[in-house]
Amino acid sequence: MTSADYRIESSQPIAGRFWPANGSRNYAVHDRALAVSLAAKSFTSDSEIRVVHVPTGEVVFRKPPVRRQEWASDDL
Repeated sequence: MTSADYRIESSQPIAGRFWPANGSRNYAVHDRALAVSLAAKSFTSDSEIRVVHVPTGEVVFRKPPVRRQEWASDDL
């Protein structure tokens, strides 16, 4: 296997506490478990995050976009 066997990608910039490249739209890693863990703990606005197995093009993990609810004035 090469150093870029898995790619975490999105059409929007990705952010998160453990995301190593804040603001980027993709990141390549060699380990499937690491790629899925990073993707699961990251988020984008209105775009899904995918983990792709680079040699085959297979999407091995998919996280839907995070939709933040607006706070109602009663909640404050």
